[in-house]
Amino acid sequence: MSKISIISGKSSEDLAKRLSKKLKANLVKSEVRVFPDGESKITLRGNLSKRKSVVVQSIYPPVDTNLVQALSLISKAKETSSEVIAVIPYMGYARQDREFLPGEIITMKVLAKLFKGVGASKIIAVDIHSVIGLKHFTIKSKNVTAIPDLVKYFKKLSLKNPLVVSPDQGGKNRAKEFAKKFESEYIVLEKKRDKKTGKVKIKTKNSDKVTNRDLILVDDMISTGESIIKATQFLKKQKCKKVYVACTHALLMNGAEKKIRKAGVTSIVSTNTIPGKTSVVDVSNTIAKAIM
Repeated sequence: MSKISIISGKSSEDLAKRLSKKLKANLVKSEVRVFPDGESKITLRGNLSKRKSVVVQSIYPPVDTNLVQALSLISKAKETSSEVIAVIPYMGYARQDREFLPGEIITMKVLAKLFKGVGASKIIAVDIHSVIGLKHFTIKSKNVTAIPDLVKYFKKLSLKNPLVVSPDQGGKNRAKEFAKKFESEYIVLEKKRDKKTGKVKIKTKNSDKVTNRDLILVDDMISTGESIIKATQFLKKQKCKKVYVACTHALLMNGAEKKIRKAGVTSIVSTNTIPGKTSVVDVSNTIAKAIM
């Protein structure tokens, strides 16, 4: 029997399969039956390693269902394996990493207790929305980045004088790292929010750099796509060429993909941390290195 088992959660079946091949590990599939009241009944199909098991399960919508399934899989794996690694490619609740307003619950702190409680010995996430969230974990935790994988994909495209763009100041370091590996320049857009109306306006000191160039808008995750849409509309007015979007996690809620394309984006490129039409970049190699 293999020294390592990869347990495939329902939300990350393709990624788990790829990981098992990379690590020459035994793939254990999970069957899930959802009852009319929303409860999940999970059955594992396969033999678990006594030494090490790796549970692969992204926590994207339905977030609470996928979270409970992840915890259940870890708990079951711990019954057999002495070490259980939880690979959570997309970590739901990562935005709830601190108390912004009095009385708010820091849900990441709750998650940290839950993962430890069910027996996880290590957590691996990919481009977690806030690294601060991992500080709540008392077990080992590692955040790996998909930027090299995304850059590799974009290097294969024939882009015209490309420029990397961050849609806001918060993503500056991400854009900087992407541009460094991509060997291009980068700029950061500035968002100004009207305190009375709440409307967002975009500006940048370097808008002249945009003209007649292909652009890569880089972000960690796209949920409703509002930031990307506003950025694209602004950049199109500066007479840029094509606009591409590169992100790790494409949630694309409420018809976001259609709205983003309507705004003028040529292509949305995301990774397989969340399976979907846009997830053309594989991060299994990056995760495999973190497991080893």
